[in-house]
Amino acid sequence: MSNFEVPNPILSSPYEEPKEHWWVLEGQPAERRPGRRPALYFYREPVQDADQRGGLAIEMKLVNRIRETVKTWRASGYAGVTRTTLELLQHWRREGRERRLFFAQIEAVETIIFLVEARADFRHGLEIPRDEPSDERKEKEGFTGFLRYACKMATGSGKTTVMGMLAAWSILNKVNDRADARFSDVVLVVVPNVTIRDRCHELDPELGEASLYRTRDLVPGHLMERLRQGKVIVTNWHVFERQSVTNGDAAKVVKRGTELLTTETIRIGEKNDTKRGTRFLTRDSLHQQIATGMLEVVEGDAGEDMAIKVRSRRYVESDTALINRILGREVGGKQNILVMNDEAHHAYRIKREEPDAEEEDDFGEDEEAEEFFKEATVWIDGLDRIHKLRGINFCVDLSATPYFLGRVGQQTNRPFPWVVSDFSLMDAIESGLVKIPQLAIRDTTGAEIPGYFNIWRWILQPGRRTPAERGGKHASPKPEAVLKWAHTPIAMLAGLWEAEFAEWQKNGEPRPPVFILVCKNTALANVVFDWLANGNCPSGIPPAKIDGFHNNGNINTIIVHSKVVHETDSDAGKSDESRWMRFTLDTVGKSSWPQDSQGSPIYPDGFEDLANKLKRPLHPPGRDIRCIVSVGMFTEGWDCSTVTHIIGLRPFMSQLLCEQVVGRGMRPDR
Repeated sequence: MSNFEVPNPILSSPYEEPKEHWWVLEGQPAERRPGRRPALYFYREPVQDADQRGGLAIEMKLVNRIRETVKTWRASGYAGVTRTTLELLQHWRREGRERRLFFAQIEAVETIIFLVEARADFRHGLEIPRDEPSDERKEKEGFTGFLRYACKMATGSGKTTVMGMLAAWSILNKVNDRADARFSDVVLVVVPNVTIRDRCHELDPELGEASLYRTRDLVPGHLMERLRQGKVIVTNWHVFERQSVTNGDAAKVVKRGTELLTTETIRIGEKNDTKRGTRFLTRDSLHQQIATGMLEVVEGDAGEDMAIKVRSRRYVESDTALINRILGREVGGKQNILVMNDEAHHAYRIKREEPDAEEEDDFGEDEEAEEFFKEATVWIDGLDRIHKLRGINFCVDLSATPYFLGRVGQQTNRPFPWVVSDFSLMDAIESGLVKIPQLAIRDTTGAEIPGYFNIWRWILQPGRRTPAERGGKHASPKPEAVLKWAHTPIAMLAGLWEAEFAEWQKNGEPRPPVFILVCKNTALANVVFDWLANGNCPSGIPPAKIDGFHNNGNINTIIVHSKVVHETDSDAGKSDESRWMRFTLDTVGKSSWPQDSQGSPIYPDGFEDLANKLKRPLHPPGRDIRCIVSVGMFTEGWDCSTVTHIIGLRPFMSQLLCEQVVGRGMRPDR
């Protein structure tokens, strides 16, 4: 047995606190240790060379201290909590539940309750840092900091249920005592895309018996009427972007609303574009925007210079209009909002606008990086405006990877300082909550540490590429050079996929297993897709010979570009084919639609009309997909339980990126 293998990965029940764990360090035999694994993370210097293996294990001291204190507080009978809270805790932990809650869910909820309600002597000395805006934003916008509590919960540990438990706890306590400012009866859930937004619709108490409060037995039936006195609003972050005030003519500046001035340097380019934070305009577009008053030249000659400093002026909705649009009329002027950020690693304050040197390795493409940091900025900016006008009681951040990914200086690749609980991916594996991952432990090289353990590093080894194949200074080799070396491990793993597929068919499983390739950039993804799906081989590279992936009359392999994912993350306008791709991606691994009480299929909004318009069948369009070639990270909320094999043709320079990609294949088929 190699150092990467353990004989019995599952050590604990998912319904109980772990009592032992595997201690695994590279180059050393795995050790089975008593007690729970301490909360820790692996830190890698942003400038660390890609050839250096691993990262430094750092203890999360605040989490470990809170964990032990909560354990003592739990044993005390939850000293300090209200009667309502105690009734809920007893309901969640009672014997004989038909649908038991995971320990990870109970612990996350108990930790938040502890920080809000526990008797003062239990909480003595525990300081959770507030999320503070910059001094400039405080002075210019009037923003102030607010409390955030982050719960680190691995893929498959049930974050949506935790949101339901916390929403019920807050609303029922507020309804029971309107004067208690610790609680809120308005809960705002912010998510990264419309897929998760639609799935989280079950958090609405107005659904009654169809809500997750009843389907998952989170609230006793006699309390449902009180729960419906509260409001749960689920929205995607895109609604936080302040809308421009127009009169129907986008080419004219309308002087209504709030004036927004921005100073930037625009460069003259062949087309209108944005790359690595720099905006490019054609000379004609620049002159047009100056003429209409959209831009004002601050420095430079718009007719001759290639870089011009300009001031843009546009009018956007006021803060009041923005908040009223998000919260709606039913909430009225209520204040002290409880906010929950799902996939909260997208929501943090950017400290510097300039790209980090290692961003190409993290994101692969400029557009991907810009989209990520735009999302972070708009998301936090929206929360700041809510806090300014209505007051945020506190935020609960939920994420498997609550880390800073970049543009935060020395905090890059480190967890948010307000993380208060941790149920890690290793904990989830050892509790049987997710699939057991298998890594490459041998390959054709015979090396002690197999090259295929990290294919990207193996491909970039000195001597493997000609000068023409090496690419740029950030080690972006030509796609054909990558495939020249990657085709062998792809074929080897695909052979295992074929054996798995045959076994599934033998056992009567109608769905195919799913094979994923995550590529560094669009150029590489296109070459890999064309080779696998269409049989087009670059010079010197043999055919794939993976019949199950060929698109011969049937769509077995798809390519998912980041641009399509981002376009369909919101309700903004998008092409029919982009919408169809989103429906396809969202239904991979699903053999049929859910049905109503009459046995009729329940289609997603807009699906039936789109299928009829495109003259395509009405079954889930992702039903028969066997292979997915993607760029960057998959969209959050991609809930596919049939993924069996993943290959990363990209660098993994942070724990966040690695866990996000691996997490796409970890969800079990319950």
